[in-house]
Amino acid sequence: MKKVITYGTFDLIHVGHINILRRAKEMGDYLIVALSTDSFNKTKKKKAYYSYEERKIILESIRYVDKVIPEKTWEQKIEDILTYHIDILVMGDDWRGLFDYLKPYCDVIYLPRTQHISTSKIKDDLYEGRQS
Repeated sequence: MKKVITYGTFDLIHVGHINILRRAKEMGDYLIVALSTDSFNKTKKKKAYYSYEERKIILESIRYVDKVIPEKTWEQKIEDILTYHIDILVMGDDWRGLFDYLKPYCDVIYLPRTQHISTSKIKDDLYEGRQS
């Protein structure tokens, strides 16, 4: 069984998230999503709209996702790869090169992001809409 993992906050789920999850699942038999916890997001100075538990429920309802685990630190990736016997790490290409250090442990693939969509853009569009 080929196992794939990806990491992210996955807040305000949109078509870009679905595309990366679908494409990641197509690369293997089992997809694990390491979901940033609320406390980890605080260390990154990032505020999610939905709580970790809410985002976890949403991700677990997506047919491409087989398992959701908490992402608590940047440094846990090697441990996750070894613990879950990961074959492929998939990330968006906005992270290109940043996870190459994991190549001795698994294949690392950077997928192109879906154009013209991001959680930041959604938040900006909503904020601008309130200003009109």
